[in-house]
Amino acid sequence: MRTVPIERLKDRLGEHLRIAGGGEIVLVTEEERVVAELGPPRSEEEGVCAEGVRKGWITPVRLSTTEPPPRRPVAPLSEIIEELAQDRNDP
Repeated sequence: MRTVPIERLKDRLGEHLRIAGGGEIVLVTEEERVVAELGPPRSEEEGVCAEGVRKGWITPVRLSTTEPPPRRPVAPLSEIIEELAQDRNDP
């Protein structure tokens, strides 16, 4: 079992997918917390989708652009600024 930070996964996705496809579990971490797990399908039922893609029964969704989707703000800017000001005023 391997652990890889999400930043490194982004840079070497193909390498980590080959490792997972070979049967090894790859745990993806963000700020030292596991957020995802990569590995081969665990059972025949879970492998049906992958088999369907290989055999052409299922077509994976293709994004219309190579750019990632826009990020949505976590909170309104005014709320973020207010919280930041409160944090700066705390002793």
